[in-house]
Amino acid sequence: MSRSTRMIEVYVKVTRNFQVTIPLEIREKLCIKVGDKVKFVFDEKSGKVYLVRVPETRIRLKSGRKLTIDEIEEIIEEGLKKCMI
Repeated sequence: MSRSTRMIEVYVKVTRNFQVTIPLEIREKLCIKVGDKVKFVFDEKSGKVYLVRVPETRIRLKSGRKLTIDEIEEIIEEGLKKCMI
């Protein structure tokens, strides 16, 4: 079983607020930029934690007509409610 993938192993320190810095080489490999979202996936069987970049999703509105300011504000409010869940 040969794999051509390379494992990157980097040690980081956990701060008192339980935060860690994602090392540059890993940020570059995952294309993580400031403001991006990531998720941690914990595999109970192996005891390993995986860091996964969450792709940005944007809602595109195709109404076929111009929206009023009230309609735009309503759409924004609905989006904010979904983010707060």
